[in-house]
Amino acid sequence: MTTPDAVPLSGPRFQTEPARLYREMRRDHGAVVPVLLDGGIPAWLVLGYRELHQVTGDPVLFSRDSDLWNQWENIPADWPLLPMIGHKQPSILYTVGERHRQRAAMISNALEEVDPFELRAHAERFADELIDALCSAGEADLVAQYAMLLPVRVLARLYGFPDEDGPGLVTALNDMIDGRERALAGQAHLAASVAQLLADRRKEPAADVVSRMLADDSGFSDEEIAQDLMVMMAAGHQPTADWIGNSLRLMLTDDRFAASLFGGRNSVAEAMNEVLWEDTPTQNVAGRWAARDTHLGGRRVKAGDLLLLGLQGANSDPQVRTDASALTGGNNAHFSFGHGEHRCPFPAQEIAEVIARTGIEVVLDRLPDIDLAVPAESLTRRPSPWLRGLSGLPVRFSPVPAR
Repeated sequence: MTTPDAVPLSGPRFQTEPARLYREMRRDHGAVVPVLLDGGIPAWLVLGYRELHQVTGDPVLFSRDSDLWNQWENIPADWPLLPMIGHKQPSILYTVGERHRQRAAMISNALEEVDPFELRAHAERFADELIDALCSAGEADLVAQYAMLLPVRVLARLYGFPDEDGPGLVTALNDMIDGRERALAGQAHLAASVAQLLADRRKEPAADVVSRMLADDSGFSDEEIAQDLMVMMAAGHQPTADWIGNSLRLMLTDDRFAASLFGGRNSVAEAMNEVLWEDTPTQNVAGRWAARDTHLGGRRVKAGDLLLLGLQGANSDPQVRTDASALTGGNNAHFSFGHGEHRCPFPAQEIAEVIARTGIEVVLDRLPDIDLAVPAESLTRRPSPWLRGLSGLPVRFSPVPAR
């Protein structure tokens, strides 16, 4: 399936100008783009809104079973994208059919039991602690010192991890998701932490998500639950951290929000929804595998080909976003949480939204005259084709005492 004009899924343009890059890809290749992953591994990137709807809505033709991939013989054992594209991984990501539905129900049931008032209280407490550590300085990096530290601490508490595990989990998750040389080490740290938590909760159950998963009567092994927990940590932390960072950037740099920055809570919700359309944390997802030869978006897709879900490309498809300059308002028909039976479970979406919104509101409440400390055009993004997040968000404000 390698084509001579395939686009490398790497390079600075994914950080500097992805919207323009996706427009050029769509112009040159159409809705389904031939791309190359690390090491010259071929795949398809689905950028069309309708095509992505088709792929995510047909789990039989476009399967989550990675064993179907026709490239495994070309993948080295130390391939840095293995944490993102797993092989023979017994997690919910790669389970299909009835077993997948049972696993999704187990996870949703465990997350649905999270008390929303308790969740917000945890998020406020950890957010206040993080602001206390920086508020007297008059300047801070709201990505490194705040957004990147908050979601995993809240999730760790909900899931049952000791609070002191938080910093190590942050580092491990970020290393995994960036897909660089430390990706496999990050995955190993996370796996060890999860295994220890499961062993502890087998001996002594508590009122937490992990204990509820272990108590489920669907007959899942500890290894399966451990794999699902790793997925839940990765999917819950980094995109939520980037949702916080990207929303704060929008509110601090976009005139449409600047006037209402401190004018009420509605502007926070509007900025968060705008980010899910225009600057979504999860840009591209791996993926689906074609169960047989087929056609998609004018392309001939062969059995076993990998299709990457271009969530941001689909969100900005001009066929559905005819006026890209207009605010999206309450429209949530974006792909930022996926679509179909493998989409992000609804309780997980709600948890992410509470953590992100609380995190943003605490910043605005505690640092009332916050402003960007550098020119907006100098802000840079982390080097990942998968997730779009700021590498830093330097701000200044009047120093205030810690609480």
